[in-house]
Amino acid sequence: MAGLNKGVPPPTEIKLQQKSRVLEIAFADGARFRLPCEFLRVYSPSAEVRGHDTGNYSWDLLYDYGTRQDEMWRHHLKRMEEAGASREPQAGKA
Repeated sequence: MAGLNKGVPPPTEIKLQQKSRVLEIAFADGARFRLPCEFLRVYSPSAEVRGHDTGNYSWDLLYDYGTRQDEMWRHHLKRMEEAGASREPQAGKA
């Protein structure tokens, strides 16, 4: 993961809950976020998805995602609905 932005407190704890597929991250200011792996895939900063220089999540990006997760997820679900897409796997596809 990339370095720290001056405006974002450093992380104090990071856990990947493999069963629930959730990244739990805590920051020095007391903020704690649970970011589902699906959410992180949708908003991946990877070069393939976003055209950025790096595929790494910076601490400031994870903090931003944590604070805006509900808004971002609603936006994603609305886009999927408008496109007629589903989050459920299609029959016959793995």
